[in-house]
Amino acid sequence: MENLTERVATLVEALPYIRKWAGKIVVIKYGGHAMADDELKRQVAIDCVLLHYVGIRPVVVHGGGPKIDEVMDRIGKKSERVAGLRVTDGETMEIAQMVLVGTIQQELVSLINASGGRAVGLSGKDANLIVACKKEMGDIDLGYVGDVVSVDRRVIDTLLDAGYIVVISSIGVGGGGQSYNINADTVAGDLAAALGAEKLLVLSDVPGILDDVNDPESLISRLSLGESEALMTTDKIGKGMIPKVEACVRAVSGGVPRAHLIDGRIPHSIIMELFTDAGIGTMIEAGAGD
Repeated sequence: MENLTERVATLVEALPYIRKWAGKIVVIKYGGHAMADDELKRQVAIDCVLLHYVGIRPVVVHGGGPKIDEVMDRIGKKSERVAGLRVTDGETMEIAQMVLVGTIQQELVSLINASGGRAVGLSGKDANLIVACKKEMGDIDLGYVGDVVSVDRRVIDTLLDAGYIVVISSIGVGGGGQSYNINADTVAGDLAAALGAEKLLVLSDVPGILDDVNDPESLISRLSLGESEALMTTDKIGKGMIPKVEACVRAVSGGVPRAHLIDGRIPHSIIMELFTDAGIGTMIEAGAGD
């Protein structure tokens, strides 16, 4: 009986949040350990299906750098990076597209469908969803690394209205149909803003932003936009986290009320963030603390 009472209490706690988020778009940046652990993959899929059935409209964005590295190593192709960005020649672009669209995306779509949802995979090339241009970095030629120019949300709206969960690979399209490899965090931030999302959830391998990077208990639970931008100039945010914080800043600057950096290593972290009083991770919002 005690266990049943606890379960009912959990459902009652979730009710105000279900009511609050119903009908709203939530963009989820899927990455980190949650993409490498089979059980965490399954839990992310289940979380997305649960969101759908309580009336929330989830849109999932993913990258796949480690998997691309794995395939490149397998064929003996050297991976080169500049400032954390993969130099992408024509062959590397083909590999990236194959891995992102043909492997990672289809795996997540299949997991969501097997969990009772109806998922559809898109890349930025579908219906010119993500128009991109070549990323410039001074005299350094990064090849087919792109920046987002614009997002055409119409195909996403059509699929969401028809009851589908949308999974998007971080590939953009430029002039002449050229594919561009875009940082998935950047895509998630820009997409959340273009969709007028209620929230952006960024899954990573850390609890959130820490006041002391060596102390996991020093989690900063809430930051304003200005505070987040200021922190990026300090050593409190490691290089690997900067693109994720930048994505949150881009989303909130673009009108998304709140963006969250959460620990994707925690089982059902998406549900914990959305449907509990405590929440987890670091929340960034315009004006908080200013």
